[in-house]
Amino acid sequence: MNTPAKSSTSAGSNSLKMNSFIYRRRRLVNRFNMTASMCAMIFGLFWLFWILITLLQYGLSGLNLEVFTASTPPPGSSGGLANAIYGSLMMTFFGTLFGTPVGIFAGIYLAEFGQRGWLAPATRFINDILLSAPSIVIGLFIYEMYVVSVGHFSGWAGSLALAILVIPVVVRTTENMLRLVPNSLREAAAALGAPQWKITLQVTLRSAKAGVLTGILLAVARISGETAPLLFTALNNQFFSSNMNQPMANLPMVIFQFAMSPYEDWHRLAWAGSLLITFSVLALNIIARWMGSQKTQSH
Repeated sequence: MNTPAKSSTSAGSNSLKMNSFIYRRRRLVNRFNMTASMCAMIFGLFWLFWILITLLQYGLSGLNLEVFTASTPPPGSSGGLANAIYGSLMMTFFGTLFGTPVGIFAGIYLAEFGQRGWLAPATRFINDILLSAPSIVIGLFIYEMYVVSVGHFSGWAGSLALAILVIPVVVRTTENMLRLVPNSLREAAAALGAPQWKITLQVTLRSAKAGVLTGILLAVARISGETAPLLFTALNNQFFSSNMNQPMANLPMVIFQFAMSPYEDWHRLAWAGSLLITFSVLALNIIARWMGSQKTQSH
């Protein structure tokens, strides 16, 4: 016959065994998940480093001063990528210049004024579609709406296509950064009699400027290597041209053309251009992440 003391001891022992079993199972599950995560990370980094090593192996041999001073050559001749680098910089600059204000003001509206009504949810839905839309669709849209209308390819058309790719990235980042600004700052400014537009521009936007700049850098990094939109808008140019109303050379298109050719000298320039684009995008992403981490630490 079991006494109450023995029953209590038995129940406590069973409880300890059950807790120990649950603890061991949780540790096993945790170790499995951590191991799987580490393996996935190593798998991804392996391909990334392989790509970077390959680019360094083949791209460094093609880098020289002539790459930055001479235009793209005909087969069998010496030359560089100066016209393609200039064209890419110009179209990226104007694409960012056109797209950034639209993205910032749209993000401000969504974060500060779009709490009610149907317009803000519809804008967010369209912005999400643009974020995931294939860039070639944007290129076809600008080709039909602009290139066909004016009757020729141009750097302006390429800039417009890149601007449309910039807008959704800046919209999403600006909205998210403004939502992180404490409402107490807005209330304090309103209590001092500041109008809504001044609160938005001089308090909330200024507080979130580091995050907004991070979004702009990420947008620039995204459009720097785009090829498909420029294929239907800017096309290409074998010669150096600063006329934005004419077809312009650009690095992505030159890399595509030279890499598909049978000429070894063009292949070297294609590798050099790929190295330039890859490390430019990598540098922009590192700067953007650094700026984001600095903002997080400041808060």
